[in-house]
Amino acid sequence: MGALAILEDTSLVQLSESLLPDVLTDIYLDEKNIVIWQRSLAPDLVSALQQHLREKSSIKLSLTLSPDDAAEVLENQLSQVSCSTELASALAELVEMFCCLFDLERAGLRLTTLEKAMCPKFHVDKVPCRLVTTLTGPGTQWLPNDLLSRDGLGAGAAHFTLYEDDRDIQQMTLGDVALLKGERWIGNENRGIVHRSPPVDSGDRRLLLTLDFAD
Repeated sequence: MGALAILEDTSLVQLSESLLPDVLTDIYLDEKNIVIWQRSLAPDLVSALQQHLREKSSIKLSLTLSPDDAAEVLENQLSQVSCSTELASALAELVEMFCCLFDLERAGLRLTTLEKAMCPKFHVDKVPCRLVTTLTGPGTQWLPNDLLSRDGLGAGAAHFTLYEDDRDIQQMTLGDVALLKGERWIGNENRGIVHRSPPVDSGDRRLLLTLDFAD
């Protein structure tokens, strides 16, 4: 394995995080490529979702939604879930925030049940920006820019060390809402946030929500 060459651009103060949703506007700062709203989900909602995933079918949705009809469409699509009203309301709130923040008329929503890591290798997304939140199970993992070598990504990566120590890996917690700046954000080329899906224990399930630009 090649020696780890740490990213030289230490001016990129990568992370903003806060208990307040206003922190999401920090994604517009050039030096940020991940912001995290440290949100706590209602325990009753988490419990209902966990029970549904244990006893019934998986939840899988892929929709394009506008803020105006998101709550109604989602409640209809999630009618088989006992907490459909609460879940639809929580998701519609994120659709509205995402569209307002980026001046979008619509957002692409994916709600997916995972029994194993969907993207187990560290990677960057070829998108401007993606919202990610975990509703049950472990949260998304990511690497700080100053602790990684991008030579360890993509083709030929086997010859390079991406990071030196497992303790370098950062992880979102249940309920956290993150904006992950990707490679197609103007001015962020070769600086997209490096992240991956977390391992999922055997028998467990993870419910992941992502929002993307649809316009």
